[in-house]
Amino acid sequence: MSGRVVSVVVVEDHPVTRMGIVTLLGQDERLRVAGQAGTGEEALAVVERARPDVVVTDLRLGDGMDGVGVTTALRTRRAAPAVLVLTTYDTDRDIVRAVEAGATGYLLKDADPGDIVGAVVRAAAGETVLSPALAQRVVARMGRPRADLSTREVEVLAAVATGLGNREIARSLFISEATVKTHLVHAFTKLDVDSRTAAVARAREEGLLP
Repeated sequence: MSGRVVSVVVVEDHPVTRMGIVTLLGQDERLRVAGQAGTGEEALAVVERARPDVVVTDLRLGDGMDGVGVTTALRTRRAAPAVLVLTTYDTDRDIVRAVEAGATGYLLKDADPGDIVGAVVRAAAGETVLSPALAQRVVARMGRPRADLSTREVEVLAAVATGLGNREIARSLFISEATVKTHLVHAFTKLDVDSRTAAVARAREEGLLP
C-alpha cells in the first residue's frame, strides 16, 4: 500500500462517535474516508458504491445487522475490503465471532488514536491487527471445546441470570427444586465453574445466553 492513499468506510451507529472516528482517520494523509454508515444494512450499500480498501465497523450497530454480519457479508464479495472491528466490547466470544467471520483486526475504542490509524493502514496492507493479548485469548478460546448444555440446563441458567432462586426457578419451569439443583450441578461441571455467577458469565461467553 506504499504511496497510495487508503480509502476507508466507517460504520458506527452513534453519530457523535462516528464523527470522531471519521475526523481521526481523515487527519492522516495516508487515509481517505470514502463513506460512512449508521447501520449494517446501510454499510453494505455504501461499500458497494465507495469500494474502500478497509471498512472500520463497530461490533454492535443497534437493531438489524451487527458488525459480524457486515463482516460476513463483505468477505463473500469479490475484491472484498479488509474489515477492522473497532468497539468497546472485549469478551472472548465477541472477538472470536469477529475473527471467524473474517475480520482482519479487532481493536478497542480506548486504544491510542495513533494505534487505530496505524491499524487501518496495516489492515489495508493485508496484515492481521490483533494485540498480543487479544491474539492469545482468541487462540485459547478457539482451542477450548464448546460446552454442550442441554436445553433444560440452558433454561435454568437463563432463569438464574434474571436473579431467580432455585424455588422460583422450579415453579417457573414446573420442576422440583432437586431437579433444578441437578441441572445446575451438571451445568457447572460442563462449564468448568463453581458458582452461579460464573456459570452465567461463561454461558454468555459461549453464546448460550444473550
